[in-house]
Amino acid sequence: MTQRRFAIQVTVGSVLFVILAGLVVQQLRTPPAMPRQPALEELARYGPAPDFSLVERSGRPVSAGDLRGRVWIADFIYTTCQDTCPLQSRSMAALQADLKGHGDLRSVSITVDPLTDSTALLSAYAERYRADPDRWLFLTGDVEQIRRIIQDGFRLSAAPVDVATPDPVVFHSSRFVLVDRDGEIRGYYDSNDPQALRRLRDNARGLLAGKA
Repeated sequence: MTQRRFAIQVTVGSVLFVILAGLVVQQLRTPPAMPRQPALEELARYGPAPDFSLVERSGRPVSAGDLRGRVWIADFIYTTCQDTCPLQSRSMAALQADLKGHGDLRSVSITVDPLTDSTALLSAYAERYRADPDRWLFLTGDVEQIRRIIQDGFRLSAAPVDVATPDPVVFHSSRFVLVDRDGEIRGYYDSNDPQALRRLRDNARGLLAGKA
């Protein structure tokens, strides 16, 4: 190998090394991209919340119209649930505590097993979570109406109880639904995801403050 060819190879190698080193440094300096939040957790407009007329655990009737002018969070539970419902209700209780000083928020838990969940059972369930009866409503009512509210109105899943099993289970969505003062659905949030709950808390604060 001639001295000239050797010198060229050394020069090319040095240039390549400098380029690669520069790329590595640039990669280290570039902050990692933040994960994009799920689309349904963005504060947008997803259509009107469904109309309904149900019965609260106190025995009084409650309609969608009674919630107009208020920000509210809906979820779907049943009193014998041993899976997601206790987690949902603990998260809802935490949201109520965190947002109490930010405005007149309502929580609305609708049973997906109204054949079982009487007002008395809902009352006992609510007491487990120290639910404020003025701020956290537990609703039951007609089976078919509740199916329409969840599936057609909120566009979430809820399968009927399998009465053939010793311990019937209702498969249902565990999402929280944020509704604004105009009765518009503004977001859907995974109740088992701490980051989703943080976004829900922030978005609810914004609605309560009239900023969105």
